[in-house]
Amino acid sequence: MVENVIWPAAFDSTLSRNEGRRVSLDLAVENPTVDEIATAVQQVGYDAVIEREMTYPREYEPRGRVVVRDADDASKSDLLQAVGAYVTAIRG
Repeated sequence: MVENVIWPAAFDSTLSRNEGRRVSLDLAVENPTVDEIATAVQQVGYDAVIEREMTYPREYEPRGRVVVRDADDASKSDLLQAVGAYVTAIRG
């Protein structure tokens, strides 16, 4: 069973690539939440578990993270692109 961890920083348009953003700016949003990310993961078709008290290593405030289960049929990059598209759609 493969688990991928997705941090909100990966989709945060206020961060640079060096600060942790993993998607292009057109797939990023300002201050994404773990709830939005988990919803997007489920829309893509995977199980998502929210861990709220986790802090991204490059940040000081805990924003949580989303653990994606059984995503062994997609690379992490593909997963981030698909989830980013849904997150931006949710913000619409």
